[in-house]
Amino acid sequence: MKLENYKRAIKDCSKAIELDDKYLKAYFRRAQSYEATEKYDECLADFKKILELDPAHKEAQAAVIRLPPLIEEKNEKLKKEMLGKLKDLGNMILKPFGLSTDNFQMEQDPESKGYKINFKQ
Repeated sequence: MKLENYKRAIKDCSKAIELDDKYLKAYFRRAQSYEATEKYDECLADFKKILELDPAHKEAQAAVIRLPPLIEEKNEKLKKEMLGKLKDLGNMILKPFGLSTDNFQMEQDPESKGYKINFKQ
């Protein structure tokens, strides 16, 4: 970890946990490495496991509060990026027909979080 070789640290900590599933320090180091590589879901899972083993662990308590907004922010960013790529692909397919994705209006349903697509000229 000190050499910032986080992938190797994750691998080493995972092996240590495999050998001893109650090895608190390995979970903590792996959680730190996951956070450094922006793998927040895995990081949160390790911090939750730490709290199962030691409910008084201060860093884990703070992390369980701090990480969910980061996870949500990252997921929103990925969603916007994916929608942008889908829009580019859609424009490439629609171009021969004289259309673009701007001819379609997407509305998100607040209850189901799904999308409705309407055609407009």
